[in-house]
Amino acid sequence: MKLLFIFLDGVGLGADDATINPFAVARMPNLHTLLGGQRLTAANGFLLPANHLRTTARATLLALDACLGVDGIPQSATGQATLLTGINIPAAIGYHYGPKPNPPIAEFVRNGSLFRTLHKGGRKAALLNAYPPSYFTGVRSGRRLFSAIPLAVDSAGIPLKTAQDLFAGQAISADFTGQGWRDRLGIAEAPVLSVEQAGERLAALAQEVDFSFFEYWPSDYAGHGQDMGVATSLLETFDRVLGGVLSVWDDQSGLILITSDHGNLEDLSTRRHTRNPVPALVIGEESMRGKFTQDLKDLTHVAGAILKFVGVDA
Repeated sequence: MKLLFIFLDGVGLGADDATINPFAVARMPNLHTLLGGQRLTAANGFLLPANHLRTTARATLLALDACLGVDGIPQSATGQATLLTGINIPAAIGYHYGPKPNPPIAEFVRNGSLFRTLHKGGRKAALLNAYPPSYFTGVRSGRRLFSAIPLAVDSAGIPLKTAQDLFAGQAISADFTGQGWRDRLGIAEAPVLSVEQAGERLAALAQEVDFSFFEYWPSDYAGHGQDMGVATSLLETFDRVLGGVLSVWDDQSGLILITSDHGNLEDLSTRRHTRNPVPALVIGEESMRGKFTQDLKDLTHVAGAILKFVGVDA
């Protein structure tokens, strides 16, 4: 069985309010179809079990607690580290922290991430993001720190994907299409995909390994930017990518998990993160979804569910 984890940084379940929540505005036909015609907001009301919001023919939507019993506003480093390890990192260190891991968080990530456990257990795992040459130069020089996700991958002995991988069709750029490599990085020969093609490639690459992960950080940046037009456009682009994934994904082959580390984008009335629960959208065959989601209640449960699904002892 395959599992594709699409990580949307800074996405919570917010009010169905078109003045502050781009999820209440954006045209997202693929997502709305998955949700039985509903938008990705907290307005649906909660069904049993307590954290299940909606189950449809192809998807299950849950709400996961990102606060984890710790005062303050959830942050990226602790939230991502919790998703990656199954450990309540904010409780372990006593506070929410981010954006990049400090030494205590980094120690948890290096020694106990699901990437490390999968690799040691003989499963193939990959981070599908391509990183440009300047990224590696910055890390080697010490001017750039790893965020939690590439730190987990690198510490597990799994190579981060490079420009060569992107050119060979074995990776996806952070903006999905690769246009940013041309426009912002000045790499004129970078290949450019349509958003639908990017989704199809994500699904195809996921079939080559047991566990694949794609990190989409622009969603968090858009939340901090508080620009409804930018946020809405970003979500509509993501929905087209999702459509590409769904058009070729075989639900019998495994699951797609879409979730986040903390709220932000769903409330543009503030530049700060929120304490809202984050959505966990699980796509695939119904019985597989049922087993995968039965114990999911907060961020600490995600890593264990993934390891169990791919047959590795946590």
